Amino acid sequence: MIPVPSYTGEPEFFMPTILGHMSPGSDTSWQPWRSPSPLGSRRPTQADLAAAVQHSAGREDVLPYPTDAQNAGAVRVLAVGINPSPWTAAVNAPFARPGNRFWKSLAAAGITDEVVDAASGLSQLDERMLAELGFGITNLASRPTARADELSRAELQAGAQRLAQRVEVIRPNVVAILGVTAFRTAFSLPRATLGHQTTQHCSDWPQGVQLWVLPNPSGLNAHENVATHADKWRTVWSAAMTS
Repeated sequence: MIPVPSYTGEPEFFMPTILGHMSPGSDTSWQPWRSPSPLGSRRPTQADLAAAVQHSAGREDVLPYPTDAQNAGAVRVLAVGINPSPWTAAVNAPFARPGNRFWKSLAAAGITDEVVDAASGLSQLDERMLAELGFGITNLASRPTARADELSRAELQAGAQRLAQRVEVIRPNVVAILGVTAFRTAFSLPRATLGHQTTQHCSDWPQGVQLWVLPNPSGLNAHENVATHADKWRTVWSAAMTS
């Protein structure tokens, strides 16, 4: 982990974990299950990034347990990226590319105590921390691309259908999709905006699971910064805690 950036004027609040009343905390046999970065502790080279795109391997989800059925009741927030970047795919860690604002935003929001440094992979300590918080991470599409707009409409819509099926099993309190443009395409809602979504027009969306859309945390998103991302994450986390 690296130090949390300082932002003044933001309230601090208590952040309880899943420990004690949901599976990861009460299961003393819980162990990290994800594969480590295939690159060891180093960052990817240009050759590694090209290989990650060529192999289309994607990356593993970040969830307390390997199967969706095991994760039922263990996830408060399921963050849904659009698809892995080549860097993320190369090190098997979400939002790993330096410059992505995801991890800095969670720390600035007070959801994590420190900024997770995933540039060389996600540590087992960080996996444990996310499991205890009940914070899961997946993607709409698994194919790595440099930009989300390289995905086809068919890929995004298939991802939305698959996500709804998985959410029916996992039953998180909140699902937060990170990217409004991709959300509009994936769910065939061309006028959707950021924030809390009404789900009656989202085909097969499970009842009782809140659906939110947040900005894409990529450093290419010129409309947002860490502070504005963090403000939106506070609202989502608060909604998940009161569900």
